[in-house]
Amino acid sequence: QVQLVESGGGLVQAGGSLRLSCAASARTFSDHAMGWFRQAPGKEREFVAAISGAGGRRSADSVKGRFTISRDNAKKMVYLQMNSLKPEDTAVYYCAAKLLVASDVADEYNYWGQGTQVTVSL
Repeated sequence: QVQLVESGGGLVQAGGSLRLSCAASARTFSDHAMGWFRQAPGKEREFVAAISGAGGRRSADSVKGRFTISRDNAKKMVYLQMNSLKPEDTAVYYCAAKLLVASDVADEYNYWGQGTQVTVSL
């Protein structure tokens, strides 16, 4: 019922920046908390950042100070600004949505985008 489409992934050198975008089709976007998760080959999906409908933010320790999640409720968009990228940030990044309270647990999110590849070279 909620469709999410990520964009903005690509190849970047270590120390560089990328901005990921997620376009949502939710009827009342502000009722949904949004999250970014990532998954590297052979590894489990891990939490990156989440934002509540009102704009409250959480992020994983591994990206704190480097990544910033934000949202534009008027445009029904979620963003992940990634700075000071490291090779270990290489993964498929997924946008996810759930009702109400933000969470860092992937299983609590009911809607997922298709993912966008981020590759950070040495």
